Amino acid sequence: MNLRQYEYALTVAEEGSVTAAAERLGLTQPSLSQQIGTLEKQVGVRLFTRTPQGMTPTVAGRAFLVEAELAAAASRRAFTAARAADGELAGELVIAVHMGLGARQLPRALGELRRRHPHLQVTIHEEPDPADMERLARQGTLDMLLVHEIPPGCTFDIHPLGQESYVAVLPQGHPLLRRRKPLLLEELAAEGWVRFRRTSKLDDYLARLLADRGLAPRTVGRASQIATAVRLAAEGLGVAIAPSSAIPDGFEELARPLRPALSEPVVAGVRHAPGRAETALLDQLKRQDWSGTGVPAL
Repeated sequence: MNLRQYEYALTVAEEGSVTAAAERLGLTQPSLSQQIGTLEKQVGVRLFTRTPQGMTPTVAGRAFLVEAELAAAASRRAFTAARAADGELAGELVIAVHMGLGARQLPRALGELRRRHPHLQVTIHEEPDPADMERLARQGTLDMLLVHEIPPGCTFDIHPLGQESYVAVLPQGHPLLRRRKPLLLEELAAEGWVRFRRTSKLDDYLARLLADRGLAPRTVGRASQIATAVRLAAEGLGVAIAPSSAIPDGFEELARPLRPALSEPVVAGVRHAPGRAETALLDQLKRQDWSGTGVPAL
């Protein structure tokens, strides 16, 4: 059993089929099938269920894949450490990000980092479940968090970056778009609202915000992505409240600031004794503008 076999199993699980996994890995399908079969014999249990639709991990397979991912990540870290010691940033940087947070700033920071260090790879976990985020951090899989608050049980060092402001997104042609002053949440209470999935930190924030003001607007739809919620609002489904930096290009004219202004802190969490890659990215994030709304001035 070796790390290459772990990578094979992880790729098959991600792709859902041997054919797609083999193409991604640059192997023939029979060769990859043989490798998976050999791995299952070595482990002594069936790792995948074979169906006409593809390959699905068994219960034992899911347990195996969790540990295989940790082993593969540890291998990549060893490679990164060796290259960094030789003066070159390489390997993989793993980041977990709350939905919509740093939608403009993070890509800019990563782009600059990539231009300076072309051998560095990045994996981003967008909006992981809080329990998953805590588990990943505890197991050493994550290098950095970009969040509103560090999850309980996570011992990462906290680096404040700024504030993320929130705006209202209105349907095209809505009368309130003619207003030249920020909107009150109370003015939107009678509208239908496009919300986010209930397990997201963003929807939890909105739920607490509304409860604190004694408001209970009607939910007319839910989306798992901010861009989708904004587009639904633009087409007339309802209004949406979203982070200003996450408003897609072309929809800024439909966004309006709120009064009182709504915002949450933005913090980067970095594990103790960070490597050069984490330090370099943190430096780039601190150089970003976290105060701009991305919304036209009224």
